[in-house]
This record gives sequence, structure tokens and C-alpha cells, in this order.
Amino acid sequence: MKKLVFISGLHRSGTSILHSVISSSDDVSGFSNTGVPKDEGQHLQTIYKPANQFGGPGKFAFDENAKLDENSILISANNREKLLNEWKKYWDTEKSVWIEKSPPNIIRMRFLQELFPDSFFITIIRHPIVVSLATLKLSKTSINELIRHWIVAHKIYQNDKTKIKNEIYFSYEYMIQFPQNVIIELENFLGINIDYNNNFLNMNEQYFNMWKEAKPWQILKKMRKSKYIEKYEDSVNQFGYSLINLEEFPKLYTRMDNR
Repeated sequence: MKKLVFISGLHRSGTSILHSVISSSDDVSGFSNTGVPKDEGQHLQTIYKPANQFGGPGKFAFDENAKLDENSILISANNREKLLNEWKKYWDTEKSVWIEKSPPNIIRMRFLQELFPDSFFITIIRHPIVVSLATLKLSKTSINELIRHWIVAHKIYQNDKTKIKNEIYFSYEYMIQFPQNVIIELENFLGINIDYNNNFLNMNEQYFNMWKEAKPWQILKKMRKSKYIEKYEDSVNQFGYSLINLEEFPKLYTRMDNR
């Protein structure tokens, strides 16, 4: 029996490296050399609109129409078959695990689970300051709006995840600090072997330095930084992060149904 796995996480959250590491398993087929941005499955199908139709990175979660759940009119047996056939063109169907990665999955998990009831979900979350600064050039919007988008997207996810049967969740920071723990959990979760070669590099520091220094000629000014902390600290705390103590991060959990 094949396993269908969806990776979710906002742009610049670490989904690409995670997809690469998991896809290196002999048991797994992921997308590669497809010719679409980051080999994301959202661009390899015609059933639902990709994130760029809703503003793209740092914006899509603001649009109510971007969110999909089990009540979507797009859910049907025909669409399920068509979507799977479109993706199968890019998978090695001889492998036992098929994996798809796209940022808007984070607000579409209930929709994907309704289409594919036995699917598995891997969610990765990364510090909002890092994601916001790293997304700045892609989104061409303000840091204020990027932090707010991070919060909005993860609030949707936080509500949706209570209805997801099979999910493993961890932070980018946890993955960097405890890579072997993550690999073992992923292997157990998916029933595969992963040849881990310490591919997880910590790329947070450069963005944290920008945030901490907040020099006038940089993206952030001290006045703005204090306003962001006052405005968003409590919301960010709900997800295990802090705009003050940058060393705080959420850990890992796994949820499996009783099949």
C-alpha cells in the first residue's frame, strides 16, 4: 500500500531541505527537476489554485479563498483521481512513499486529508523573524505585514491540526539542534529508512543578527522593533517563540490514528 505524504510550512521555513532529506530514502519518491518553482506540487496540478494566485509568499494566508478544508466544492472522486494522476507523472510509482511539498499546505491540510483520508502530514515551523526577513525580497511587503502573515497562517494551522489524523510536527530550530531525533521520528512515522548525513545547517543566525542589531541603515529600526515586540509578542508566544528571547522554540510531537 502506498503512503501519500504532504510537507507543509511557510516559505523559507525549511520545507525544501526537509523534502530533500526524506526523498533521499530508497523507499521515497519526491518531485525533482520538474521545471516549476522549488518542485512544489501546487504548481504541478490543475485542481486548486497555487499560492501565487492569492498574493504569493508572505500574503496568501490573508486571502480567505486560499484556505481549503473538507467543505470545499473541489472535493470529489473525480478531482481526487485527477490530482493523483497529475502528480504521478513526476513520482516513481514503484516507491512505497510518495511525497509532495508546498507552503500553502499549511492552510489546506483538512482539504488534502478529505481527498486522501489515509495521508500523512509533516509540518515544520520556523521563527517568525527569520521567516519574515527571509521572505522580504519574495513578498515585497513590510516586516510588519510579514510577521502578521506568519501569525495568521499558523493560527489557521493550529485550529486545523486538531482534525488531522496522522501528523508529525517540529520546529526548524529543533531540527537543527536535535537532527537525529527528528530523523528517528520521521523513520518511525513513515516506516522508512533515511540515510542521514547531517544536512541540516543553521541558517538563522544572520537573520537574528539583523533583528538584534537593528541598525538605522538596515531593514529594521529600533523604534519599529519595539513596536513589533509590543504588538506581536503575545501572539508569537502562543506558538512557542519569542521576539525577545530568540532561543525559545517549539519541540516535536507526533499524532497517529489507531489504524
